[in-house]
Amino acid sequence: MNFFANLMAAFWMLLGSTRAFGWVKPTFGQFVLFLILALSANILFAYLSAMTDSYFNEQGLLSYLVWPSIMVVAGIILAKRSLNYSLLFVPAILWLTADTLLILLQSGIQFLENKGWLAIWLHGILPNVFVLLFVWQTTALLWVFAKRLHWSWWERVLIPLATIALLVIWQKNVVNQPIFKTKEQKIVLGEQAFYAQTVLLGQAIEHLHKEQKGVPDWYFLGIAPYADQNVFASEVLQAQKLFDTQLGTQNRSISLINNPQTWQDFPIASRSNIERSLAGIAGKMNPQEDVLFMMLSSHGTVDEENQPTGELAVVNPPLELDQIDAYWLKKALDNSGIRWRVIVVSACYSGAFINPLKDPYTMIITASAADKPSFGCTDDADLTYFGRAFLEQSLADKTHDTWQAVFEHTVQRVGEKETLMGFEPSQPQMYLGAEMAVMLPELESRLFGTKVTSIDKTPQ
Repeated sequence: MNFFANLMAAFWMLLGSTRAFGWVKPTFGQFVLFLILALSANILFAYLSAMTDSYFNEQGLLSYLVWPSIMVVAGIILAKRSLNYSLLFVPAILWLTADTLLILLQSGIQFLENKGWLAIWLHGILPNVFVLLFVWQTTALLWVFAKRLHWSWWERVLIPLATIALLVIWQKNVVNQPIFKTKEQKIVLGEQAFYAQTVLLGQAIEHLHKEQKGVPDWYFLGIAPYADQNVFASEVLQAQKLFDTQLGTQNRSISLINNPQTWQDFPIASRSNIERSLAGIAGKMNPQEDVLFMMLSSHGTVDEENQPTGELAVVNPPLELDQIDAYWLKKALDNSGIRWRVIVVSACYSGAFINPLKDPYTMIITASAADKPSFGCTDDADLTYFGRAFLEQSLADKTHDTWQAVFEHTVQRVGEKETLMGFEPSQPQMYLGAEMAVMLPELESRLFGTKVTSIDKTPQ
């Protein structure tokens, strides 16, 4: 009975109502019980928020115990001030009970975040929401005591303001001492990896096979420039494997990957390496009949006003690399001399790449509209939502023998997944240049193994 009474008291306290005092049962046993529950809830939340390679940090637990101690001291002061010693455990029990409830709420939200079931725009605001919840429970406690004990107006204003400032400062300072802490790993480029990079791209270009005369050969270039998450490298490498094994680009494909685990296996994804790769591929192909399939997978970026920048994030510590923007990429493609291009951009706001990249000889597919995020780039994923729908569920399905069919099925599958998860539609986009529209049936016949009986090559 006391347990449920204290839950009801915490509920009224969070609403700022003095009804909390009619419900609270300030016994020592209840104090111990809710201290254990609050500690357990905080450990659960810390575990859900932690990275996979984290370890238990005693300092984080001690930092949390500061606040229950403060509440006990506050109870002693209030009891002596009011000569009402029944108030001794009231602040601590109300605070601990409210903390247990709110931390369990946060744990539920964090679980949904870990599963990738929350909208992407929530990712950046969740830490601030959690801080506000922590401030709210303590401010609400002060408010109900101020009303109950009839504090003067200046005490009602000054004490909550000082407490809020203390809470925010404390919360920001203990962020580096969580209950589960990630081991600090300084990323370094070892000597072997450093020297390997100087030859990896040269070997990849050297091993490219020359084009076959009279046959529209496909060449593959995959670019995964974001090293802090494995999903992008995984997506590009799965795309390369699909093209090599099912779509005929074996010995005609290159992948540029930013990832600490691949420094000695793949060339890094940098502007310079993209330019060298394009030049190397162009030197092996016939620009009149061969086609380049380029796939880029990364985070899209936004500016300070949350507007898409038309850039892909390039991250590869400890190296500092220039970002990949659409206008630079168009110039690099033009300078290479590669004429026929199929470009797929798997990223948030990737529709912003269409206008800078489009020309009569190019087809472009993007994971989203210019002002829409795409989804699924979580740490535990091997493909984004778009990547799975495009590569695994559409392109690998041999019943789809045209790019239009692949795109339409991709849009359908992405839409189904986003609807299931309750996300705003990302609206994948497709652009087809006039000359590419004429050439495409012949290129598709080589890629998908379809038969073309006649092709009208009159420009549209």
